[in-house]
Amino acid sequence: MAILSRSEAKRILDKVLKYSRADEASAQLAGSETGNIRYARNSVSTSGIVNDIELAVEARFGKKSGVATINEFSDASLEKVMRRAEELAKLSPENPEAMPMLGPQKYVSVDGFAKSTADITPDQRAKAAADSIIAAKEKKVVAAGYLEDERSFAAVATSKGLFGYHASTSANFTVTMRTENGLGSGWAESDVTDFGAMNTGNTSSVAIDKAVLSQEARALEPGKYTVILEPNAVSGLVGYMMSGFDARSADEGRSFMSKKGGGNRTGEKMFDKRVNFYSDPTSLDVPAQPWTDDDFMQLGRIEWVKNGVVKNLARSRYWAEQSKGEVVPEPNNLIMVGGDKSTEELIKNTRRGILVSRTWYIRMVDPQSMLLTGLTRDGTFYIENGKIKYPVKNFRFNESPVIMLNNIEDMGVPQRVGMWGMSAMIPALKVRDFTFSSLSDAV
Repeated sequence: MAILSRSEAKRILDKVLKYSRADEASAQLAGSETGNIRYARNSVSTSGIVNDIELAVEARFGKKSGVATINEFSDASLEKVMRRAEELAKLSPENPEAMPMLGPQKYVSVDGFAKSTADITPDQRAKAAADSIIAAKEKKVVAAGYLEDERSFAAVATSKGLFGYHASTSANFTVTMRTENGLGSGWAESDVTDFGAMNTGNTSSVAIDKAVLSQEARALEPGKYTVILEPNAVSGLVGYMMSGFDARSADEGRSFMSKKGGGNRTGEKMFDKRVNFYSDPTSLDVPAQPWTDDDFMQLGRIEWVKNGVVKNLARSRYWAEQSKGEVVPEPNNLIMVGGDKSTEELIKNTRRGILVSRTWYIRMVDPQSMLLTGLTRDGTFYIENGKIKYPVKNFRFNESPVIMLNNIEDMGVPQRVGMWGMSAMIPALKVRDFTFSSLSDAV
């Protein structure tokens, strides 16, 4: 029962809302069937399938709110969960920022469901793992990987007539390859809607090459370097930066988007003119749920940065009312416009620089400048005269993505990557004067 049709979901939501005695009520119904296979040391360790479905009900009396959840859907159970939410609402303190629940919304149609992913079998998962393990054994490296596939649905409704339904599929594969001597490491990811587009053998080959090439790394002096950041290296930095695209924190002087003297920096040119960010749930590359998780606002295409100029900051309904601005919902995906070059072409056009495969352990240093610190990992290489010369030890970096996006020299073709719990299209970037602050002995 984990996956319900539109009509089945609507029937349950309509029924539970009819039991409401509150001033306002909403209900969210979500279900998924998730399969996985995990392996380490070139051997499968676990696999399984998880089915789950849950109904969450919110009841409101004025600005008091209570939420209760249940995974049973008999009439008695539906009435019980509504009564429980109402009891909790009466006991709760008032939320001064509560906004009225929404009525009908015009949700865009999203093509985010692939039959090949929905119908994946245990044999297909086993083959996907085998293709990776066989590739590792052929190159005498050790593989550890995880494949997870999911088909899911979400449905929402309010007592004011709102209703939405969205079905989706996804498959994510990540793998780490280590050389047998432990001196080389490589990592790669494949994130897709359609499992038919995934080739775990090819993805594994990328990680294998990085592992083999990264052995016997040499130490370079920390400092400012021209770097080529692959998409997974860019995504961690950009993900942090986009979390600061929030109107309230900017207006209150708490972020790098705050303007001196008050207000925010919407309308200012803050990045290289080639920098463009937007979100769009109907994207065929990274389709997404067409409403927000918190209050079910409809989502469409939103320009965040255009030609280096900040066009929008996320603004909740409450903050829009307080600041007399327009509501701008938070996105469920992100697309960064890139160039037309492959990573290999970016390397070929680099006289001296460093290739960074991946960034991790990223932490905030200063929210006012968006200064971040983190580490490189899984393959860091010195480039000379358009070729990878030798592997180098990993670095700790101290860098602001705002500065990084002002120092762009070239851009690659965007690729789909995971970023902060959502899918994104991110290009590789060639950036000058990237700051490495110290060395790390970790592989």
